[in-house]
Amino acid sequence: MFSSGDVNTPARSTSTSTVRCPRLTSPRALLALPSQGEWVGAARRFTADLLRSWKVADEDRESAVLIVDELTVNAVQHGHADTTLVMALEDGVLLIAVSDTGACVPHRPPEGFDPDEHGRGTGIVRFLAQGMDVSLGEHSCRVDVALKLTAGEPGSRR
Repeated sequence: MFSSGDVNTPARSTSTSTVRCPRLTSPRALLALPSQGEWVGAARRFTADLLRSWKVADEDRESAVLIVDELTVNAVQHGHADTTLVMALEDGVLLIAVSDTGACVPHRPPEGFDPDEHGRGTGIVRFLAQGMDVSLGEHSCRVDVALKLTAGEPGSRR
């Protein structure tokens, strides 16, 4: 809490109880970015670099980057304002969540839509992932994906 006092004065605690925060034991990361096409590459690079630092095997890392790419492109195309990417690694499963802001409305393909050129994103994600869930809110959309790491435990190289 900020006060109008001297900034060099140590803060005083007004609580008599101790608050314990839970310790996060599994790796987690969050990236928030504008819902603009030029930021999709940043989401891919963030994912690749992060999973490399978590020592996720190349094959699984490539699948995760493709999933993040497809979900981020969808968020940029159909969302507004902001896109958020959250990743967590738990018991050999990479959890990926991409959410965007904006009213979720059923998407209708535009006039002249060519299904050979568009609309494969969630199909690719469903093929690669062991699970996918879409949550539609009044002003948001969130896609949760579970990717089982098949190329060995994090830290192994294959």
